[in-house]
Amino acid sequence: MSVASRPCGECALSLAIRTATLSFVLVAGSANAWAAAPEQEAPADKTSNSSAVPLADDTAAGLTLGVTNIDGVYNGPTALPPVLAGGQVARGARLGMLGNKDVMDTPFSVTSYTAKTLADLQTVTVADALERDPSVRSTGQTGGIVDSFFIRGFAVGEGNLGELAYDGVYGVAPNYRVFTEYAERVEVLKGPGALMYGISPNSGVGGVINIVPKRPLAESLTRFTTSYASDSQVGGHLDISRRFGAENQFGVRFNGGLQGGDTAVDNQERDLNIGAIALDYQGDRLRLNLDFISQKESFDAASRPFTVAPGIDIPSAPNGRTNVSQEWGWSDTREQSALLGGEYDLTDAVTVFAHAGGGRSDVKRLSDQVPRILNDAGDTSNIPGYYKFNVDRSTADVGVRGVFATGPVTHTTTLMATRYQDELSRGITNGTDIRSNIYHPVDVPRQFISAPKVLRISESDLSGVALTDTLSVLDDRLQLTLGVRRQDIESRNYNAAGSVSSRYDDSATTPLVGVVVKPWEDVSFYYNYVEGLSKGDIAPGTAANAGETFAPYESKQHEIGVKYEHGTFMTTLALFQIEKPSGEIGAGNVFSVQAEQRNRGVELSIYGEVAPGTRLMGGVTLLDGELTDSATAANRGNKPVGVPDVQANLWAEWDTPWIEGFTLTGGAIYTDRQFVNQANTQELDAWTRFDAGARYATRIEGRPTTFRATVQNVFDREYWSGVASYGAFSPGYPRTLQLSATVDF
Repeated sequence: MSVASRPCGECALSLAIRTATLSFVLVAGSANAWAAAPEQEAPADKTSNSSAVPLADDTAAGLTLGVTNIDGVYNGPTALPPVLAGGQVARGARLGMLGNKDVMDTPFSVTSYTAKTLADLQTVTVADALERDPSVRSTGQTGGIVDSFFIRGFAVGEGNLGELAYDGVYGVAPNYRVFTEYAERVEVLKGPGALMYGISPNSGVGGVINIVPKRPLAESLTRFTTSYASDSQVGGHLDISRRFGAENQFGVRFNGGLQGGDTAVDNQERDLNIGAIALDYQGDRLRLNLDFISQKESFDAASRPFTVAPGIDIPSAPNGRTNVSQEWGWSDTREQSALLGGEYDLTDAVTVFAHAGGGRSDVKRLSDQVPRILNDAGDTSNIPGYYKFNVDRSTADVGVRGVFATGPVTHTTTLMATRYQDELSRGITNGTDIRSNIYHPVDVPRQFISAPKVLRISESDLSGVALTDTLSVLDDRLQLTLGVRRQDIESRNYNAAGSVSSRYDDSATTPLVGVVVKPWEDVSFYYNYVEGLSKGDIAPGTAANAGETFAPYESKQHEIGVKYEHGTFMTTLALFQIEKPSGEIGAGNVFSVQAEQRNRGVELSIYGEVAPGTRLMGGVTLLDGELTDSATAANRGNKPVGVPDVQANLWAEWDTPWIEGFTLTGGAIYTDRQFVNQANTQELDAWTRFDAGARYATRIEGRPTTFRATVQNVFDREYWSGVASYGAFSPGYPRTLQLSATVDF
């Protein structure tokens, strides 16, 4: 089904709104003062969406902007939170059906990276944006076609069925890779999010990644960015925003980009085309939004992850630029998504909303599968294949949100019904075995493999109804959030003849309890108990009980933490435990739910301006992952696959005093050792990567202009970056130079 034939996507929650007038002062100097505005975050220099922000780099250059008053509309749960001092992260984030909430009022650990951060880090994909988050690790490949993640030690995004949310709903974000050109913010909710967002399409429980789309700004914007990345990736990105109508009630924003050329990976070429359009209408009581995304990414010799044969030690990683994939291999990924949303204020206290949308992904590739390392010398065996994948998704929801009081207690109550559907079709034709080596790749003659027939493989239908209520007293110093979701899960698998081979239909109820206590204005204590949902398994065909279905898996999280806001920076300390059951084949070759993974952890994070002109972003996560139960007795008590003991990140910026507008940047990423198998006999070594860069902001003929330079992996460290839950792992980034120049017209 084409996107055009589907209902369009979820609302942007752009809610313009009541009678508040927000004023803010844009202050010069390296402090980079930031303030709130009605819609999305947009610097006074028109950098982003409308949380109006001064041009951060212009302030470093000593440029003083005058006082600017913005008459706006503000609407609590649907107003985009303003940014924290320094502009790198926002003061709040989306909590699904709970709406946007300030960090200090949120009973969860959340981080929202702003458009300024995405630009200053020269990110291309969401995986690039989340490299600096200490709770997140990317398991995708440098030069690969898919992004996937671990959050709090649990896989998110593996399986490629739309695991990222887009403006609060699943089924709209591109399936295989999300690019930051059309992202206003990238938000991470850490921990299970089934109650707030509904069950994720691929059953991730470690957290939720939500993309906030760029939307029309209050002021006109015309911005062009040109970029270069080694070896010779050259690109351009155009960002245009306008408003129309007697009261500027109509808005349009376009983001388009082209990239192409050789990458830092040997013998690899990549081409990317992106187009994204956002339309909105901002009336007195009615708000409407429409988004459309179209993107195509093509590779020659796309990188693939590796697996390893049993019983051998994993050899040292090759340099990240070494490419085992054959030069004659190729990959084309086309994705289109649409999102439509609207909301209407029945009264000043009651709003109804409804959203619908969907997307389609088409993948064709002639490439390696997952090469297997055969010995300590790094020899590999791999069977290439001609693949075709088609994924169709649709989503819709409807709800009502109201604010009312019962005596001294203020209630914010939301009732919401959701439905998500997807269909996967696939075809694979295999070639013949190729032998190569991870250090010294072997080129073989091109294999001519016939195109496969594409067959329907599976369908899923996820629907649910949820109710939440946040009770507040003592001027919001004490808040209690209660919620419950009833989730129905139906899936069907098909055989080659097109008949249903297995069917699954079950339901589950998940609760939420969240508490926020603010004894002082700058301190917030919080606790949450929340359950995550995963689709129940169907016993595989190799099991003695093949075809037997199991109830949905309910993961449980307990989390307690404290948040401290000290002027221009914020620190969060969180302690958590997540327990997730799963199925395995055990005695008698019977498949049953008899395995469990428990991750306990401590997260410390810091964001903001720690001194005038000095900004920090990062933290450390300590993880204690354990297989508390397993069908294999010897594995009980072992470490889960891909869960390190320590993850640490630090990114720093310093506005130099001797050159106005010149900022030095740099940071480090550390990941402890990770096991590749549940028996804990094969592991990846710990690694540390250092990045460095600089930024210069100035005006050329009166136009704000910013030059950026970044070197990733300064010392060209050779390392295995991470491992997926099924045991595949990839080399890390080679040393890569990135350059860009941005001009506002």
